[in-house]
Amino acid sequence: MLPLVYHPNYSCPFPPQHRFVMSKFVRLHDYCQQHGLIGQHNLLRPQAASLQDLSRAHSREYLAALCDERLDPQAWRRIGLPWSQGLIDRTLTAPNGTLLSARLALQYGMSSHLAGGTHHAHHDFGSGFCLINDLAYTALTLLHTGEVKRILIFDLDVHQRDGTAAILAHEAQAFTCSVHCEKNFPFRKSVSDLDVGLETGLADSAYLEVVEQTLIRLLDEQQPDLVLYDAGADVWEHDVLGHLNISLNGVRERDERVLRHCLQRHIPVTTVIGGGYDSDHERLARRHAIVVETAAHLFPQYL
Repeated sequence: MLPLVYHPNYSCPFPPQHRFVMSKFVRLHDYCQQHGLIGQHNLLRPQAASLQDLSRAHSREYLAALCDERLDPQAWRRIGLPWSQGLIDRTLTAPNGTLLSARLALQYGMSSHLAGGTHHAHHDFGSGFCLINDLAYTALTLLHTGEVKRILIFDLDVHQRDGTAAILAHEAQAFTCSVHCEKNFPFRKSVSDLDVGLETGLADSAYLEVVEQTLIRLLDEQQPDLVLYDAGADVWEHDVLGHLNISLNGVRERDERVLRHCLQRHIPVTTVIGGGYDSDHERLARRHAIVVETAAHLFPQYL
């Protein structure tokens, strides 16, 4: 079965009416369990990362202030989440979830993390519901340990991956690509190795062509040892923060094309769920499950 990564602390106690749906992680886990994607041995639990570990991607001063509730009010407003010990616990755990998932992909060819994609977090500040950048942390850790020599972060969240791009700007062995809605958050964007800004309201056919052709070119040019795929569910046509016009079938087709192209080239790939915003929390969990279901379907075909 497809290797999956999850921790029960991902859905910490949280205001239920907040725009960020903290319950989506446990709801996604439960959906996977109910639909036979979780067996006796394929669900793994990460340990919390130390501040020393996380300092590969973030400043020690920022990390200490984050954990000790010493960030100033303006910094917290930029993050957009209320501080709690539960939030800090899950924030220290989830980056290691992406790292563990990446290592499982290197071992088995493919894996999925039932969280991750916090790409707005910068080296010394958080932003856009993101406190720690799991993608940059994972890339820097794997490069530092020599587990990979070249890594591609392929980010299809509807919002540009400003934090990831900024943190990895000077890391030549990590290639960052963001395919996003141009007229959307963040309004001050960083520069990725490749940014593809999409028009507001773009629909399935044109979107899928851009995604597929961009990925094919990058896989052929970069020859990465690993792909970190941020499968943002906020490209969906009715996502409250999206501004694209992608159907559920389009989201599923997108995920299948991305994963197939990686697998056909025998390039390990791990998925993270990225953003998704919906007042219907169960519906949101089902949207995030699309990439996991797609990966689980493809897993035995190629591996």
